[in-house]
Parts: sequence; structure tokens; C-alpha cells
Amino acid sequence: MKIKDIKIICTLGPSSFNVRILKKLKKEKIDIFRINLSHTNITNVEKTIVYLKKNGLKNICIDTEGAQIRTTLIKKKSILNKNSKVKVFNDQKISSKKNIYLYPNFNLLDLKLGTIIDIGFNNLKIKVLKKDLSKNYLVCNVEKKGILESNKGVHVNSDIKLPPLTEKDIYSIKLARKHGLKYFAISFVNNSKDIEMAKKLTGKNSFIISKIETKNAIINLKKIANVSNALLIDRGDLSRYIPIEKIPVAQEMVIKNSIKLKIPTYIATNLLETMIKESLPTRAESHDIFSSLNQGCAGLVLAAETAIGSSPIECVKFLKRCIKNFLLIKKTKFSKMSKMKYLLN
Repeated sequence: MKIKDIKIICTLGPSSFNVRILKKLKKEKIDIFRINLSHTNITNVEKTIVYLKKNGLKNICIDTEGAQIRTTLIKKKSILNKNSKVKVFNDQKISSKKNIYLYPNFNLLDLKLGTIIDIGFNNLKIKVLKKDLSKNYLVCNVEKKGILESNKGVHVNSDIKLPPLTEKDIYSIKLARKHGLKYFAISFVNNSKDIEMAKKLTGKNSFIISKIETKNAIINLKKIANVSNALLIDRGDLSRYIPIEKIPVAQEMVIKNSIKLKIPTYIATNLLETMIKESLPTRAESHDIFSSLNQGCAGLVLAAETAIGSSPIECVKFLKRCIKNFLLIKKTKFSKMSKMKYLLN
């Protein structure tokens, strides 16, 4: 295995959209440049694709919103205190501390009393107290204090059926094909039918990355892998369905299965979270990267690190050093003395 065999996927955002950073990322020979539709306004999708292509980027990937409930725009992020009451609607209006709007459309009033709703990753947890059938909203109690922000993923402890692609996804895929893009990451895949539906839109020559971030994706892993070009484990969203202490086990299981099925698996979430604000990673992050590579992952995904982080280029360079170090260790038979020299140089 060579360095080029292990892919680096960079998510683009405010920290990496300027020409200077794009040139540096291109120089680092990034394998895939990811546009996250969950954080891209529909009016900016085509502008973004055109801009990136104008700056010489080729392997651009559209990452769909997928089958996930999200909060709408909120003018200013707010703290919701424990035992405060909020109304929850299924609409695209602007949210506030008192009124939370969720999208896309689903049967909101089907949620049972006592249903727990987790919002984002800042501990905000609410519980359904009652329903207003005439005005189509839920009254909820804040069970755990947390931050309400725009466009945050919402996990409902209930079986909700959502289409695998949103209207924005479908529109963006058509735009991507128009501009010759072939990479597509499909979010919140639940079964192989989701991928088959996406393929009808992406075309025969597309490269489909199925994101493993739900319990159903774990259950249907083999069938999903059989209709995909690659898998991507989003450990953050997966931790909504699987306890966080079991995520390492899930990761190991998915990678082992993907190796048997001869399909690459990429790893995302918290690889270099510290470097969003700091200049250096932690030892735990370095060990996580080495362990993921040692398990057999075929690619590493930088998300917030390169989208909104303060040091996108340094993050890429650190990943490349980690990969180089891993491959050197694997192909070299060290004596005790030569290993010590290696460590001290």
C-alpha cells in the first residue's frame, strides 16, 4: 500500500474557499473535495461548483442532506434552559427560543407523548408533553439544557419514514451532473434501495459513497456495500443510534466487512477536532488516526477541520504525516535499535 492508496477527503467551507487556500489544498493533492449540502444554501450550489472548477478542482463531491430531520434557520443561537417549554412545528419558518421549526415534511403529530427529541450535539434534549391537533404543533419540555442553532441534526426516538433524498439533494445532483461531477456521498442511508434510487439520478459513471450513520445502515451493511463504490462511517451521527462507547466496535466491524467485500471505507468525525481552534492535535487524535488506518480504513475525512477550522492546511499536512508514518511502520521490519533510531529522529 502507498500513500496515494489512502484517500484524504476535505470538506470545503468558509476557511477553505479563498483562492490562496484552494491552491494550497490542490498542491497537497487532496483526493476528494466535499461540498456539504447541509451547510450550503440551495442558491449557492451551482455558484460553488463553478467557482471550484474555475480554480482547477476536479474531484468535487456532492454530499447530500439525506433522510434527516433538521432545525431551520435561527437568527441567533440560543440557550434553552431545563424545564422551559417550547412549541415544535414542521415547517420552514425561522426558529426561536419559543418556537422550533423542523424540516423536511414528516408526520410530526404521529409522535407519541413522552417521545424524546435530541437536537444537535450540544446536549439539547426535549420531550413531547402534548399535541395541538388544530394548529399542528407539539408542546415540549426541555429535559436537558442545551444550545439551539440553525440547521442542526435532530434525532427522534421513534421510527420516522423520510425520503432518502431531499428536494435540495435532487436539484443539486442534477446540477452536479450538468457540470460533470461524478462523486456523490449519500447521507443517512438506510438500505440498498436508497442507493439504487440515488443512482438513477447520479448516472452510471458516478462514484457512490454510502454514509454509514444509522442503525439500519449497520443492519443492511452488506446489501448497501454491494451497490456502492465506497462506504463512509460518520461516527458523529452514528453515535445517535449506537452508544458512543460502542462506536469503536462498530467502526472495526464495518471496516472488517468492507475488506471482505473488497470495498473501501472512509472514516469521518473528530479526527482532528482540536485543530479547529488549536495549532496542534492531541495524542488521542493521533492514536485514533493510526488505529483507524491499522484497522484497514482506506480514507480519512476532514470536516469542520477544513471547513471552518483555523488551520486547514496544517490539518492536511498532519494527516499526510500520519499516513506516511503508518505505511513506513507496516512495510519496514525494524530491529529494536533501528526502531529506537526511527522514533528519536
